[in-house]
Amino acid sequence: MLTATIQGLLLGGSMIIPIGAQNAYILNQGIKRNHHFLTASICILCDALLISAGVFGAGSLLALNPDLLQIITWGGIVFLSVYGAMSFRSAWQYQYGKTELDSTHKSRKMVVMATLAVTLLNPHVYLDTVVVLGSVGNQFSGDNRLAFAAGTILASILWFYGLAFSAAKFSNWLNQPKIQRVIDITVGCIMWVIASSLYRNLA
Repeated sequence: MLTATIQGLLLGGSMIIPIGAQNAYILNQGIKRNHHFLTASICILCDALLISAGVFGAGSLLALNPDLLQIITWGGIVFLSVYGAMSFRSAWQYQYGKTELDSTHKSRKMVVMATLAVTLLNPHVYLDTVVVLGSVGNQFSGDNRLAFAAGTILASILWFYGLAFSAAKFSNWLNQPKIQRVIDITVGCIMWVIASSLYRNLA
């Protein structure tokens, strides 16, 4: 069981840590200290549900329904494109004073909705958790399968909470106007690159 847990932890980390839409959004919320732990918690919960679904058999269901994946993909393209454009607009227009940053804080409801959109409208999340981790998890049986799933979920917990904490911890430095502008441009680029890759996959 320990070996399966470690395998799940390492493989889960390799899927989660590379920069993606979830990471960029948590980083931004952490810098602003705007419900950043709530954002991380939602990402963890979604990952846990999707990983569990994949490990315990839902991966084949998604693989057999390309139309469903295509609908999710188009939703992701639209959302990521709009979010990226908003980040570029922030980098172009805002002066990044403290008052300006405070005014950008979103309500809890807006943060919840945006986090769910970043997570559930990104087909990569389904491919990484349900399909890839699910197919590996299905190679285990009994308690080892549970241990593998627990390891992958633990990777999600450690990474997302660590990212949210670190972003908030160093927010005073990261909130400097020049650095914040670079972060907004970087986030915009990440969102548009992911949207572009999703579109190419549809072609």
